[in-house]
Amino acid sequence: MDDIDKFLDEDLGLEGDITSDSLFSDEFGKAQIISKEDCIIAGLEEIKLIFKKTGASVENKFKDGDKIKKGTVIAEIIGPIRSILKGERLALNFIGKMSGIATETKNLIEKCKQKNPNIRIAATRKTTPGFRKYEKKAVKIGGGEPHRFGLFDEVMIKDNHIKVIGSIEKAIKIVKQKIKNKIVEVEIENMDDAIIAAKLNVDVIMLDNLKPIKCQEIANKIREINSSIIIEISGGINPENIVNYASFADRISLGYITHSIKNKNFSLEFI
Repeated sequence: MDDIDKFLDEDLGLEGDITSDSLFSDEFGKAQIISKEDCIIAGLEEIKLIFKKTGASVENKFKDGDKIKKGTVIAEIIGPIRSILKGERLALNFIGKMSGIATETKNLIEKCKQKNPNIRIAATRKTTPGFRKYEKKAVKIGGGEPHRFGLFDEVMIKDNHIKVIGSIEKAIKIVKQKIKNKIVEVEIENMDDAIIAAKLNVDVIMLDNLKPIKCQEIANKIREINSSIIIEISGGINPENIVNYASFADRISLGYITHSIKNKNFSLEFI
């Protein structure tokens, strides 16, 4: 059983769609999914799989990442009416959520690139349990970076690690001794820790919850020590303040693009 099966099972339970099953038998129908607002479309592969599992077929009119206008027919679904109705809400949830993330990611990138053409916008692990891979995929469709997927694919030394171990230097040295061939990123909150991390040649230094002026000062110092280190800004970043960090950052990561995005509005209508 894959993710889509689990999501469908959540909707259908043991008894299925009791309303549609009581009203219809084997009648065939045709429906359209229509965008109710301008957006960057994402989730088309997923809706195709959803309806395949319920017994209907989908013809997508666009591809993920396309910019579409309000009122656009983005897909047509053909099959038993009951099959279409079984997948309707799950498909709309997918495409609404993923398109919302992709659209806002694209908006932030375009906004920041006016200050820094090389800026990268990344997601965090602040995601919906069970839906992370789709949220991070939507970030990529919008032109952003997924960042690490979990606790297993990249080292991230955070404030609590440092507090328990005793020092940032000790934490970095232990990790570098034990873990090979993985990116090592460290979260810092002051100049002294940034200098230590830079001298120990970590891959990424994250400046966390700092004002833009302080971030720029620390970023300049890091680059004096080791210009190959990626400088990431995170913590408290939102659409209103993100541009203030764009000029001196290599990457800006923010939970906002996965946990606070409003879904884009789509409807499914029978022809």
